[in-house]
Amino acid sequence: MPRAVRFDRYGDIDVLHVVDVERPTPGAGEVLVRVKAAGINPGEASIRKGLMDKLFPATFPSGEGSDFAGVVEEIGPGVEEFAVGDEVLGWSDQRSSHAELVVVPATQLIPKPAGVSWEAAGALYVAGATAWAAVHAVDLSPGDTVVVSGAAGGVGSLAVQLAVHAGAKVIGLASESHHEWLRAHGVIPVSYGDGVVERIREAAGDGVDAFIDTFGGGYVQMAVDELGVAPERVDTIIDWATAEKYGAKTDGSMVGTSTEVMTELANLIDRGELEVPIAKVFALEDVRAAFQELEQRHTLGKIVLEP
Repeated sequence: MPRAVRFDRYGDIDVLHVVDVERPTPGAGEVLVRVKAAGINPGEASIRKGLMDKLFPATFPSGEGSDFAGVVEEIGPGVEEFAVGDEVLGWSDQRSSHAELVVVPATQLIPKPAGVSWEAAGALYVAGATAWAAVHAVDLSPGDTVVVSGAAGGVGSLAVQLAVHAGAKVIGLASESHHEWLRAHGVIPVSYGDGVVERIREAAGDGVDAFIDTFGGGYVQMAVDELGVAPERVDTIIDWATAEKYGAKTDGSMVGTSTEVMTELANLIDRGELEVPIAKVFALEDVRAAFQELEQRHTLGKIVLEP
């Protein structure tokens, strides 16, 4: 029997288990994929803890996971765009990708380009869709200066690269251990913490035009009140209450979810114009350790499960 991650109550990482499950069967328009890699995300930890119960309640026993890449194992009736053996990447809306096998509609898959590693492909969807949406939300033009908080995280590391690709001057807030990676990707690194506003102003020179907040903790207020960024050019993926108060944007993965966006991002990776940094890879059985690492919030890029 295939294995999958399950939890039967809200709680810490100790509620996570890897168990035998029934083999999924693809229905009309669906594809069964054998998972080669599946990214993990902070939102999944929040759902598991019950912190998002009002928005995204769990039905127990619950699976988890949205990101994945793998090989087509079976196709359902009516699927013509994929065949058994195809290498694909995509997403699940059923919290089911942290597993050996996953069934999704064919409309949630794209072919995996040959130049995209399994790890990068399996970690692309949530962070990629979110970063794409956030960068587009702040309407960057060549020569703009944009600040990205959490610039070395899963979303931030992609957002800074997409902002550089758009021609912006990009300032990335991150711990000093990640500054070298940021510089190598065309980003001006700035340490967070006390005095960050002054350091941003010094790095920006002529002021800040836009702000992308991937971390929370007061950056929306700082962007508007202290850096003078217009609220409509501030996007946060986490601090929704403050965004509502100030009129800032909250565009994230829901806005960026489409096969067209995934194809655009995958092709950038394939051409060597975008990197999905992989912090660590864990076996599916080590899902608890993977989330323990994730919740420290100091990793560079993405953490991936490999069934």
